Amino acid sequence: MVVLATKVYVTGESRRRAMDSLESLVGNALGELDVEFSVGLRDDGFPSVTVTGEDAPVARALLAEEWGAITPHRDAGETHVGTLESWDDDGIVLDAGESVRVPADGLGLGQGTPAQIRTRFGLVQHMPLEFVEDDGETRLADAERDRLYGWTRGTDRVNVNSTTRAQIRATVNRSGHADDIVTVERLGLLEGSVVCREGTDAPGLLADIGPHLEAELLAVVP
Repeated sequence: MVVLATKVYVTGESRRRAMDSLESLVGNALGELDVEFSVGLRDDGFPSVTVTGEDAPVARALLAEEWGAITPHRDAGETHVGTLESWDDDGIVLDAGESVRVPADGLGLGQGTPAQIRTRFGLVQHMPLEFVEDDGETRLADAERDRLYGWTRGTDRVNVNSTTRAQIRATVNRSGHADDIVTVERLGLLEGSVVCREGTDAPGLLADIGPHLEAELLAVVP
């Protein structure tokens, strides 16, 4: 079994759609392997995938690579994934099966309070983030910092939580902005990043699609 480092925190029909979407994504990822799988949901909101069959070890490794994995033991110096749970003046807290605090000086994302940094880089709640624990210190992984800084050097973005990638794309299309975006990147099962075309204004796009989504939206403006 592998526990995926992405959370399902919506309820009712939205939860059913999210789990159906996850099952399809897992099926597509494992389609060419000789395995059978089932998808469940833990009480803490992390999905679990039970895999059996000849290619099960390969399948588990593939899922962990694609989504990150929640593990009971984390090796020092290795990169792990947690979802953004909360933030305060002292840093941010990630959920990695247990609370992991990344102090403000471990963010490595420039000046400002953790709340200001979160807003500037579009870190919507529950978004998966890579981190490293080493010598008693916790920090964002170098690859994670590079990814976030890359967002501030590209075109505008709108990051969204509480909805699937397909739902985000459908909302953008219904709002008449299909030609104003490049793609919707999947950040987690229920978190996505709308990548704007050159010249598209992220705050304007946010204002148009925001009323149609029960979600947190943050604009990233380079």
